[in-house]
Amino acid sequence: MDAYDTGSDARQGRDEREGRAERERSGPPEREGSGPPGPEGSDGSGQPIRPETPETSDEPGQPRDPARPEVAQVHQVAPERHMVDVALVAPQSREPARSETGGEGEVGVGAGPLGEAVEPRTGVAALSPRYQVGAVVALAVVAAAVCAHIGLVFLHVAPSNTLTKQHGAAVDEWIFPEFEQNWKLFAPNPLQQNVSVQVRAEVSEADGSLRTTGWYDLSAEDGRAIDGNPLPSHTQQNELRRAWDFFVASHDSDNRPVGLRGTLSETYLRRIAVLRLDRAEAAEPGGVVERVQYRSRTTNVKPPSWSGEKVSDRATYRELPWWPASTREKEGEAA
Repeated sequence: MDAYDTGSDARQGRDEREGRAERERSGPPEREGSGPPGPEGSDGSGQPIRPETPETSDEPGQPRDPARPEVAQVHQVAPERHMVDVALVAPQSREPARSETGGEGEVGVGAGPLGEAVEPRTGVAALSPRYQVGAVVALAVVAAAVCAHIGLVFLHVAPSNTLTKQHGAAVDEWIFPEFEQNWKLFAPNPLQQNVSVQVRAEVSEADGSLRTTGWYDLSAEDGRAIDGNPLPSHTQQNELRRAWDFFVASHDSDNRPVGLRGTLSETYLRRIAVLRLDRAEAAEPGGVVERVQYRSRTTNVKPPSWSGEKVSDRATYRELPWWPASTREKEGEAA
């Protein structure tokens, strides 16, 4: 690198031109050790060596002050030290954070004050304090609601106790009808019977004759639909079972309805029978279902081999009377 820029036509300052002219008048500098050694503090020619002092004045022709040799050093070193200090203590930029995609305001991978990687915040921690408080309050409300629901369901299926006696009405108001449970987990004698609900129809043919179909096992149809199905529908699992339980609870041993709920349960069962028979094409082309009849087949669950309990393996049947297939015919019979 040419420190004096002697071969360029670029503009030069006044101080540089005067310094170059002085160097040309004094001739080329002598190399060390070129002459005989002289006394200490002198060069080879015997002349004393005078320390070169920096120029302290911007005006040309002014003598240099030998008492301030540090000025040149300050001007030469200070810029480099200043740049180093700025690089070390530069404050972190206050520009908005940019994500990896370049959008402002998004949380992404950034850098700390000294350039170290900063992990991005995720989840609730990435929200502002105001939204964090809102999220915590919402989670607390949901958790409280879930705990209250589980407690009410437990009281509903638990045996009669002090709480259910005092607050039974509030528990039933919450449970019925959406969350009704009938597990009988805490019954002294859990259900140990298999109940199969069957239906048949009386069909009028096109020529006016009547034909009675065989029994259709509706419970077996639901069982086949559920078996092997990871997500069976609520209708396949509970519609028929709940309808039959509703009928049994609202009728006496002679199949007479008890109150308005008994009549409602008959209507519900009749509609289920008509829909299922139509799906099975029981009437066949040209036929019309006139009446339907239900029956239940009940068998005991066999006890385990290590138990000494003995139960009957004989099936028992409960046969209901014939019902008209339509509500209109039912109302005409009642009149």
